[in-house]
Amino acid sequence: MTDRVRLAVAGAGVIGRRHAEAIAAVADAELVCVVEPNAAAAIGLTMPVFESIEDMIAAGGVDGVILATPNAQHEAGALACIQAALPVLVEKPIATDLHAADAITKASEATGVPVAVGHHRRHNPLIIQAKSLIDKGELGEIASVQVSTWFKKPDDYFKVEWRRQKGAGPVYLNLIHDIDLLLHLVGPVHSVQAMESNAIRRNEVEDTAVVLLRFTSGALGTVNICDSIVAPWSWELTARENPTYPATPEDCYRIGGTRASLSLPNLAVWKNGSQLSWSEPISKTQFPFDLTDPLVLQIRQFASVVRREELPLVSASDGLAALAVIEAIKKAAETGMPVVVEELA
Repeated sequence: MTDRVRLAVAGAGVIGRRHAEAIAAVADAELVCVVEPNAAAAIGLTMPVFESIEDMIAAGGVDGVILATPNAQHEAGALACIQAALPVLVEKPIATDLHAADAITKASEATGVPVAVGHHRRHNPLIIQAKSLIDKGELGEIASVQVSTWFKKPDDYFKVEWRRQKGAGPVYLNLIHDIDLLLHLVGPVHSVQAMESNAIRRNEVEDTAVVLLRFTSGALGTVNICDSIVAPWSWELTARENPTYPATPEDCYRIGGTRASLSLPNLAVWKNGSQLSWSEPISKTQFPFDLTDPLVLQIRQFASVVRREELPLVSASDGLAALAVIEAIKKAAETGMPVVVEELA
């Protein structure tokens, strides 16, 4: 391996090009080629472009792969990389179904080839601080969680046919990021209940969903997601990760514990003094944090994974766990019954 990790990006769409920009910002990584079968999508690229992952592998000269292809191609692409002993970072979701996600996870475990999953929010310095606060017991025992994921996707977003079809709603496309963070911060989810509605746009997919979570620890959570509301309460509009979205000073996660509560992404802790009581004064401490782009930090960490210096911050099994909760939510909404995540997985 050369001093700089040589990376390929498979998929020249929006997220693939964002990965390319992130690679350019990392000193010990370089983008050496792109995989893109659509010639129109590859216009403007100045490095070699291959039509398939197999062609890229056959050409050699690559140390690791960023898989930013359509979701349905994740399984085949990841397995091809694993077979070629190439560490791979698979964009979220790891796959379109649990069978495919399990196949990727088992192939990684059997071969020892690292698979990372693109839940980039885990790389955000504020999440690292939040996790540290929780693990040190600053909140006490977590009792309940509230998550708001409200945003407005414009009408022209839905001119693309697949975005109106089953599997393309905000639960699959957006909520999986929030679920991954909840699993990371609060722990495994035991069971879910959910309702969905498509009453706003009347598309085949949902535009609104409300979810109840029961964590293995006994904590409960509520998640409310809608992609047809004009509102400031979503990660995209509060975390300042992506300049595409206008930043607001609001929070969108609230994690409540017996000693204190934490709001994110403003990283504010609310607590009493020596007496824990609703009649006692309550104070707010807001912690500073680094605003480095999590996608850049993700590439930096993946470079270390490729060199076998670190394990993936978000592993294939983590991606499988997040997808299992999403599948449980979809099944609960469809059946109207609670779903135990472990039984589904």
